[in-house]
Amino acid sequence: MKVHHLNCATLRPVGGFGGRLLPPEVVAHVLLLERDDGLVLVDTGFGTADLATPKRLGRPFVAAMRPALDPTETAVAQVEALGFAADDVRDVVLTHLDLDHAGGIGDFPQARVHVDRDELAAATHPKPAERARYVPAQWAHGPDFVPHAPLGDPWFGFTGVQALGDDVLLVPLRGHTRGHCGVAVRDHDGAWLLHAGDAYFWHGEVDTPPTYARGLTLFQKLMARDEKARRHNQERLRELKATRAGEITVFSAHDKLELDRLAR
Repeated sequence: MKVHHLNCATLRPVGGFGGRLLPPEVVAHVLLLERDDGLVLVDTGFGTADLATPKRLGRPFVAAMRPALDPTETAVAQVEALGFAADDVRDVVLTHLDLDHAGGIGDFPQARVHVDRDELAAATHPKPAERARYVPAQWAHGPDFVPHAPLGDPWFGFTGVQALGDDVLLVPLRGHTRGHCGVAVRDHDGAWLLHAGDAYFWHGEVDTPPTYARGLTLFQKLMARDEKARRHNQERLRELKATRAGEITVFSAHDKLELDRLAR
């Protein structure tokens, strides 16, 4: 299986490290997988409708995160630039349904959209604390959601893994949202990639020993649905990275350095 690493949204948040909240530039790391039975996207970044109507993302988000809203960065534009059609994307697998991860699903209306069952419930029937983070307009077209229960075979010490075949797995990494997952992908060489979504935001957080940016840690804590679970899963990812470096490459959705390294 061939894997493409794409950036499907560039954001330049107000501020950077040094007591501020986020790095100067943040990406939306998306995978495009070429499988024998069609294409698969892992996350989608922003979609064309988000760019056409930025206000649906929310004025506070746009003002604080300053998204580039570049049409060439949309997943559909990059799929087509590689010589494929939108309908060639048969499946979309989401780490979660936050607006910067699920915005592009409307550009692939024929695709099945795989998501954790608890995450789909959080987005479609949110509790008061969850309402602000989801944008229902992004799935108003009625996508073919495929909810997955957190049950399945163990994977490198993680439990509750749901397979989409033997080379694409949902790995529950609760904390950031109610049903947040990582997505594990086996590439053409047989090695594993783990897209950890928003389980962490900066590579230093899963280094051994870890390093943190205080403002970025605060941001993650404020955004977390379950802070205890978020921190626990970050520790597990750190151990996985340290002990399985030759077998698994772990990366987050938003670290530009990780994307640049893998996209070479």
